[in-house]
Order: sequence, then structure tokens, then C-alpha cells
Amino acid sequence: MQEKLEFLIALATEKHFGRAAQVCGVSQPNLSAAIKQLESTLGVPLVDRGARFIGFTAEGERVLDWARRIVGDYKAMRADVETMKQGLTGTLRLVVVPTALPLVQRLTATVWSVHPGIKITIASHSSTEILSRLENLEAEAGITYLDNEPLGNVDEVPLYHERYHLITAADGPLGARDSVTWEEAATLPLCLLNTTMQNRRIIDRAFVEAGVHAEPMLESNSIVVLTNHLRTGVWSTIMPRIMADSLLLPPTIRAIPIVAPELSTLIGLVVARRDPQPPLTTALIADARRLAPELATAA
Repeated sequence: MQEKLEFLIALATEKHFGRAAQVCGVSQPNLSAAIKQLESTLGVPLVDRGARFIGFTAEGERVLDWARRIVGDYKAMRADVETMKQGLTGTLRLVVVPTALPLVQRLTATVWSVHPGIKITIASHSSTEILSRLENLEAEAGITYLDNEPLGNVDEVPLYHERYHLITAADGPLGARDSVTWEEAATLPLCLLNTTMQNRRIIDRAFVEAGVHAEPMLESNSIVVLTNHLRTGVWSTIMPRIMADSLLLPPTIRAIPIVAPELSTLIGLVVARRDPQPPLTTALIADARRLAPELATAA
């Protein structure tokens, strides 16, 4: 039964029978047959089928919720037993919004110094993707925005506030200023993260609140792309100060606080709500809570 539920979760993630089968390491006919067996056992259709995957039925969505809970609890039980046998081991999968990457090493270094038997993987994703990966058991924890868009069924550990700066050429129109307004920042040729990123949606709302329309000349989902364009001295961007500091930009580029309004957003650790939590997640939460005051000062 557990395997069939895992197949269902994979199908929800991939939205394609072939890709879901590949992720699960089985053939597509075997995956399809297993899901049909699950439908037969439960006596209801779970998947809308056509020439390709269409979606889940209402019953399928309900079963999918249970599948995530059951598989998550089973994996947590296995991890708990392994911890009792040989201490804290396993792989901690973290998914992080791009602007939080400069501080994530403080958390991972703290975790690994206390629990050197674990492995850690870090992937950068949008806030929406982070919640999806937690929901589909593809990550143990995320670092994302806490106070801007709905988070769903997660537990949170607040870590620090992002504060936004204009990153621009020192010899540019606003380069000598000690602070700028959102209205003034909108007059520059901007390169920004694209709208799949919550950081961009926060910035867009700030412009709206300031009563201006800002049309970026360049958009990307990559901080590296933005950084390379900043180095030309032609483009400007808006990002948290800690991100700008981590880029080691030349002295010809300045980070200038944006005011009117001065904006900050709360960043924190999120984990799928579960009781009890798996041992790795429990350890991560404890370490994050201890580290939060230091991160708040650093940011």
C-alpha cells in the first residue's frame, strides 16, 4: 500500500505518468497498474485520465492528502528507529528562496557542527515551489517568506527581516544619495527577478503603494544574471542588503536604503506540520531557534 501511495504522490508532483514512473524507478505500465489497483481497493476513481494525465478527481485529492500524511509518518517512523539504533543520520534536504542563500550557511554550519553524521543538500526555489516540495515530501524544510503570502499547513521559525536597498552605480543619477524613495528608484533602468519569485511580487507591491509604475528593462530568475548586469554600471536592481553584501560587488556599485515606505519582510524556516516531527527536522528546528537572534542581527 505504501508504494502505491508514493506513486500517487509522484504523479501529483510530476503531473505526467511517464515522468512519475521514472522518478519512482518503475515502468509506466507498472505505475498505472498500481494506481488502478489503489482505485479498485478504495472503490473510487482517483485520476482523471485521457490521452494523458488530466488531474485528480475530488476523491483523488482527498486520498492524496492522506497519502502525504501516511507516507510522511511512515518515513518519520523509520527515521526515528534509525536514530535510536545509530544516532542522527540521513540527508537533510533544504529548499531556499534565492535572497536567503547568503545566510543559509550559518544555519547549515550550526546543524552540521552539532550533528556531523548527517548530509545536507540545498536547492534554490521560489516560495511557491518550496511549499510544493514540502507538501510532496521532496524536502524536509524550507527557508522562505513568512508574512507575505499564505503558507498553508506548516510550522514556522522566524529568523530575520529582509530590508530592501537600491543597488546602483556610484556615479549614476542616484549613486551619491544616502537614501532614495521607491518613486525615485522607478526612474532607473532596472533589472529584477521575474514574477515567479515572491521577492519580485513584494517589490511590485511596494511600487504600487508608492503610487508609481516600474517597468523593469530586464527580468530573470537568476541572481547571477542580475549581478553580471549590475557590474556593467548601466543597470540597477533592488534586493536585500545581505544579498548585495554577499555578491562582493566593486566599490563603483553602491547599496542605498529605500524609504517612503521603508519595507521589510520576515524570512523563516518552514517545515510540514507533523506530530511528532522526524528526528532530523526536530534537530533543525531547535538549531534554527538558537541561531535566530544572531541571524536577526546579521541581517
